[in-house]
Amino acid sequence: MGDILTKYDILGAFWVTIQLAVLSAIGALVIGTVFGVLRVSPVAAFRAIGTSYVNIFRNTPLTLLMVFSVLGLTYIVGITFSDDISRNNYIWAIIMLSVYHGAFVCEALRSGVNTIPVGQAEASRSIGLTFGQSLREVLLPQAFRGAVAPLGSTLIALIKNTTVAAVILGTRESAGLLAQITENEGASLATFFVFALGFVILTLPLGIYLTRLSQRLAVKR
Repeated sequence: MGDILTKYDILGAFWVTIQLAVLSAIGALVIGTVFGVLRVSPVAAFRAIGTSYVNIFRNTPLTLLMVFSVLGLTYIVGITFSDDISRNNYIWAIIMLSVYHGAFVCEALRSGVNTIPVGQAEASRSIGLTFGQSLREVLLPQAFRGAVAPLGSTLIALIKNTTVAAVILGTRESAGLLAQITENEGASLATFFVFALGFVILTLPLGIYLTRLSQRLAVKR
């Protein structure tokens, strides 16, 4: 096992995993919030756009999105972000992780909005707030509080789903490096344990923190 640790850049692979998780989480929150607003919009066309986005991306396999980004959008359509293939695939991985998990963030926020008493929205309108102001000042802050638990589950799922990026990133990502080590060195329980431990370290503290945060905010509601 010591030879494997020195021969392969395991820490570097997990650093790529962390980068993918953080950047994709930011992207998913932004995209999910935008489409979450569309989902609760009083305009039917906007609601239809939000619903279509959720239905399409939540029901499309992430692996298919990864492959489509490279084989379809890059090589067929010609959309590239960098002349460096590795860099281009890295950016596509972030985009697809963001778009895919943004659909789950959208639904989490919509469920959070649905927990808010209808009277609060009516009260905000009665004092002259526009729909946008009502969302910004009244609905979204409470929706995020009410959606901490599902948002936490989505974030943890995102961290684990970064392994799918190995389809286009290869050995730069932890799952791809594990596959290479297994192919070159043979299957080893110790190797699997090291990679499994890495993901436990990434997800377990986050899960504990978000669970406590959800409980604390639920008491205040």
